[in-house]
Amino acid sequence: MTAPEEESGPPAGATASPSLLLMMLGRQLREQTEAALRDQGMSMRHFSALGHLAHEPGLSYSELARRDGITAQSMQSTLRQLQEIGAVELLTEPGRGRTADLQVTETGQALLERGRAVLRAVDRRLLDAIGNENAELLAATTLQALRTL
Repeated sequence: MTAPEEESGPPAGATASPSLLLMMLGRQLREQTEAALRDQGMSMRHFSALGHLAHEPGLSYSELARRDGITAQSMQSTLRQLQEIGAVELLTEPGRGRTADLQVTETGQALLERGRAVLRAVDRRLLDAIGNENAELLAATTLQALRTL
């Protein structure tokens, strides 16, 4: 009589873990995106902050940091860099306890559009790899998993 199969993982020869595969794919997509964004003079953090501010002008440092899963201090550094290149403008006087009114400038809009073009190119490479017929299924099942998990 053989020992019962352990329930800690799939038996040898079974298909790979969908979670692991998605993590690997996510890492590759992020690395490709970050490299292409660097070529455009920005980071993923810059792109994300610009996107959030363009969509909802006036978000605070804290709210932007929460959305990116980083500290407010890190976000302040990111926004300072964006201010230095003229991509973001602070419309209120800085001060402890004050809410910053941050706006994306025309320069920032142009930078954001270059970032969106990078994302479209990464999307095209992904869709070329999986086929356009699978794109809708991938988006729908990924959204379902994100909402559920």
